Amino acid sequence: MDVEEMAKKATLKDLKAIAKKHDIKLGRCPTKLKIAQMIPKEELESLVKED
Repeated sequence: MDVEEMAKKATLKDLKAIAKKHDIKLGRCPTKLKIAQMIPKEELESLVKED
């Protein structure tokens, strides 16, 4: 599963929480895909597997 597919399955709220945990600056208006590309892939995979 690639990053785009995982970003579609995750919620924006969860992605922002992971980014905040890793001190990633999101910028002015981030999309789900941009946030998903910035966070560690392991975190994204575990988030998608929970659902």
